[in-house]
Amino acid sequence: MFALSDIQAAAERIAPFIRRTPLIKAEALFENITEAELWLKLECLQPTGSFKVRGATNRLLVTPESQLTHGIVTASGGNHGLAVARAAAMAKVPANIFVPATTGREKLDKLAAWGAIVHVVGNVWDEANVNALAYAKEHQCAYFHPFADPAVIAGQGTLGLEILEQLPELDVILVAIGGGGLISGISAALKSLKPSVRIIGIEPEGSPTLYASLQAGDVVSLPAVTTKVATMACGRTDARVFEQVRQAVDEVVLVSDEEMLAAARWLWFEFGLAADLSGAAAAAALRSGKVRLAAGAKACALVCGAGKDALV
Repeated sequence: MFALSDIQAAAERIAPFIRRTPLIKAEALFENITEAELWLKLECLQPTGSFKVRGATNRLLVTPESQLTHGIVTASGGNHGLAVARAAAMAKVPANIFVPATTGREKLDKLAAWGAIVHVVGNVWDEANVNALAYAKEHQCAYFHPFADPAVIAGQGTLGLEILEQLPELDVILVAIGGGGLISGISAALKSLKPSVRIIGIEPEGSPTLYASLQAGDVVSLPAVTTKVATMACGRTDARVFEQVRQAVDEVVLVSDEEMLAAARWLWFEFGLAADLSGAAAAAALRSGKVRLAAGAKACALVCGAGKDALV
């Protein structure tokens, strides 16, 4: 559904503007969380602090300048907004970022530092997004969707290419899910190049968007979103994302906010990594026992976002 050629083109396009982040082996640990050979992909070290810079940069570079005249608008739990704010700074146009009230102060401060105009609307991403779309239409701004845009998904998919280059023997990867754009892009890349790779998605118990949709066999709207993790809070995914996940993702598991916080503290204690809770979701699935991997399997857990959640 999402073409490998588009992801490969995105990788070449965005290369001058992003970092090739480290893939480190999780060894010499005080607390081992899996019998597998675990590797951590440190997307928390990207500009703006997350993988989102990949998709937002690719979207910027394929958008005609004429469409950027009035600036860029998006809705975000924080990380995509930061990536869009950076993209707007690259293009020298205004960025209007709509966020829910659950977005942390740290993300809000970073958005301001990037020069974005921040609008706090509603309690979940879906409510902020309604207002973002209306603003973009009224002011004729370019709108960068965080997960339902093929150019954004292609950008996120470049992460799959990079991991496979760094670890060709990869057996399984664990990927945090908010709206599903990241896992859509990664699964498209990995299943095209190495179909044997097992792909496991991780969602919050309080926002089981893809999990519930897979159970129902179609896209569903959650009756409530209760997770406090703004970067993973989404009440409804996109139909194309759902189809990609249904076809290419092997399993989706749920973790609690508390398990993600504990995993973020584990990442800080063991590695000195300041991860936000979405960045700790993959580790949380292993540490909590929600995902158990065979001894010797080569596994990659994404540390997909930076934050101070474990430091307070």
